[in-house]
Amino acid sequence: MAREKGGLPGETERQRWNRNFADLLQELRVAQTGVQILFAFLLTLPFSNGFPHTNHFQRGVYLVALISAAFAATQLIAPVAFHRALFRQGRKPELVRYAHRMATAGLACLLVSMVSSVLLITDYLLNIWAALSLTVIVGGWFVTHWVVVPYVRRSWIEAEDLEEDEKFVADD
Repeated sequence: MAREKGGLPGETERQRWNRNFADLLQELRVAQTGVQILFAFLLTLPFSNGFPHTNHFQRGVYLVALISAAFAATQLIAPVAFHRALFRQGRKPELVRYAHRMATAGLACLLVSMVSSVLLITDYLLNIWAALSLTVIVGGWFVTHWVVVPYVRRSWIEAEDLEEDEKFVADD
């Protein structure tokens, strides 16, 4: 049976929007946990014994990490508030579209926060050039796996993958 773009065989449009929202919420649960742990760590860092020994650059990097973690937390939690505001109004497509944008922005902010955190810690432990080198490697790793691979993979349409997907759906 041929399927509509983005839909499962036999799935109504309403069922597709509900499935998409459920999938998005599951993804947000994973990301929210990570950003909340990072944010909590960053909130406590200034109260640790070693923080007074940081230099001006490290404190600037810390502020970037902290503020981007706060922005990430906001964006990753915002779909819940948005859902509450639109609850039972029959606006699931709008909710899914905006929640997708919020999640994407949240992940971008999380990337900035995590890379900044790596720079902060590596600069504290190593010389600036080693810290910058390691941070570029880590940043490249994140961008590769969070941006490049998914978008490259998204553009590959291989018949064998579609057949495998249809087998998977048929087995469910």
